[in-house]
Amino acid sequence: MQLQDKVAIVTGGASGFGAAIARRFAQEGAAVMIADLNADLAARVAADIRDSGARAAAMRCDVASESDFRALVAQTRRELDGLHVMVNNAGITHRNKPALEVGEDEFDRVYRVNLKSLYWSAQCVIPGFIEQGGGCIVNVASTTGVRPGPGLTWYSGSKAAMINLTKGLALEFARANVRVNAVNPMIGETAMLGDFMGMEDTPANRERFLARIPLGRFTRPSDVASAAAFLASDEASYLTGVCLDVDGGRNI
Repeated sequence: MQLQDKVAIVTGGASGFGAAIARRFAQEGAAVMIADLNADLAARVAADIRDSGARAAAMRCDVASESDFRALVAQTRRELDGLHVMVNNAGITHRNKPALEVGEDEFDRVYRVNLKSLYWSAQCVIPGFIEQGGGCIVNVASTTGVRPGPGLTWYSGSKAAMINLTKGLALEFARANVRVNAVNPMIGETAMLGDFMGMEDTPANRERFLARIPLGRFTRPSDVASAAAFLASDEASYLTGVCLDVDGGRNI
């Protein structure tokens, strides 16, 4: 198993990509702390993982809050006996619409959740990684951070910043054996699909977006989970600063 005896935090782990990552990490031998604003759903995912025979816990967390993030890290170390992998998956978007129609509250929310969370993750997790001799961070960014599309300008900017921060942190902490990588999914089959499309989630509207993807399907949560598990594993021990497109060829 790729992640045997590792302990991981997965933010936004109650649904979508995050829940798939948490389950895949558990299958690969990791103990997983599932952090999410939806405490009830996070607890259900953790219970499912425990029922499968793996170790898991859940905790409510606002990833843009210093106190919440510090409590999350401390609770993970107490309850699961360590921390080796930090997956920054929690994210939000504004609905697909013209840039000048995105309100200030929407803008602030996107940057608070998508970027301030990375700041607190670094502040709360990296010192412990340095002290223990290493660790791994996996950020869930987006292909729109590489190739922005109309209607998601401000969201795309937040993900572009996440990609740049991934590379910057990777450079700064490489000598401390702290690896920092990112996964860049294409539009995926999650609860936010309608927001990304900016229209009702219907078969006809899906086809409009699928036409842009060479492999002809949306990103599945399992695709992101597989990429994250690889980047978090010792098999990727020589990879840092990698931002891996999981996009069916969209960014070619």
